[in-house]
Amino acid sequence: MKKSNKNMLLDTWVMFKRCLIISLRNPETLLTATLIPFCLILLFGTVFGGISNVGDYNYIDFIVPGIIFQSIAQASQYSAMNVTADMTKGIINRFRCMSISKSAVLIGHTGAGVIRGIISNAVIVVTAPILGFRPQAGLVDWIWVIALLLLINITFTLIAVLCGTISKSVEGATGLLFPLFILPFLSSGFAPVDTMPNGIGWFSSIQPMTPMIDSLRALTLDLPLGNSLWLALAWCIVLSIASFAVSMRTYNRK
Repeated sequence: MKKSNKNMLLDTWVMFKRCLIISLRNPETLLTATLIPFCLILLFGTVFGGISNVGDYNYIDFIVPGIIFQSIAQASQYSAMNVTADMTKGIINRFRCMSISKSAVLIGHTGAGVIRGIISNAVIVVTAPILGFRPQAGLVDWIWVIALLLLINITFTLIAVLCGTISKSVEGATGLLFPLFILPFLSSGFAPVDTMPNGIGWFSSIQPMTPMIDSLRALTLDLPLGNSLWLALAWCIVLSIASFAVSMRTYNRK
């Protein structure tokens, strides 16, 4: 007998609260996800800012989107770890014995991960002005920034959930997320693409994080968007759907 939509929503809400409570009981996870990116912006802004050539930009203004991506990557790793812990410590077997929607468990982890990511992003945006960040965004721009950050957080968290479902250990789950930490450095996050060597510049121009970072930078600094926003939205939608589909298939198989 198929569960009603109402029961599915209730199951998802219960799983979301469970995952959120786990996060609240481990505040060091959120602290780490916030502290490391803040240290990065402090390091890059004070040590490397004087030797970096980003044209007419203030270097702090230029790198804030890249730092935000680092905070999202840091926050998402705990989603991967929590999913792997559930998959390997037997709690999933208990859930399977109960009348719980199969998707509720993964959606619950995703929701809690998105909340962690948004909090981490908010801390970066609020503290960055201390180091010289001067956004020029208007009200509509900030609405787009919030919407885009929400979508990016969902995408990254779903990728983390996928890594959690396919990994055989908590340590392995964090290892699978290594590209999320490296790709911001191989994008337009910390240096203009046209200043990079040919091979790296080509890769940076076609990888998904570059249009996402370019969109956030253009929105916060009131610059022309070009087609970067639509590319960013397309990448987020494709990666989210693919990650969730593979996660559900892996979860059902295991």
